[in-house]
Amino acid sequence: MATTKTRPTGRLLTVAQAAERLNTSERYPRRLIEERRITFVRIGRHVRIPENALEEFITAGTVEPVRLRMGRAA
Repeated sequence: MATTKTRPTGRLLTVAQAAERLNTSERYPRRLIEERRITFVRIGRHVRIPENALEEFITAGTVEPVRLRMGRAA
């Protein structure tokens, strides 16, 4: 079975930049990389996270609010 690799597009972010965007410590993006929960790129011994992969990760975790209908109690 052939696997298709998608090429990262856009800017490549450092772990520090990704952490800043997520408003977390650098440990969290590193954990995402270690657990293979986010797409990343190895450049030698450096690790970069594609900007679009980070946006997809944020979008996937977005939870929409629930609208409650206020009805009359009968």
